[in-house]
Amino acid sequence: MIWAGIMADEDTDLHMFDRSFLTGQRYRNEILAPYFRLFRGAYGPNFIFTDNYASPHKAEFVNEYLQLEDI
Repeated sequence: MIWAGIMADEDTDLHMFDRSFLTGQRYRNEILAPYFRLFRGAYGPNFIFTDNYASPHKAEFVNEYLQLEDI
């Protein structure tokens, strides 16, 4: 599995998950949390966050994290 993000005129590094699944916990800890801080830092609190609602994005603790961070 490969994951990448796009932010305005920049993109994130590619994340390659070799022969493993991207779980909701890995998505939150390894991708969402680190990049969210960059996005908010670069564009302020009113940036728009979207995802494609893949299975890892729908995990309950991912939703809880998004609510906690006021996303």
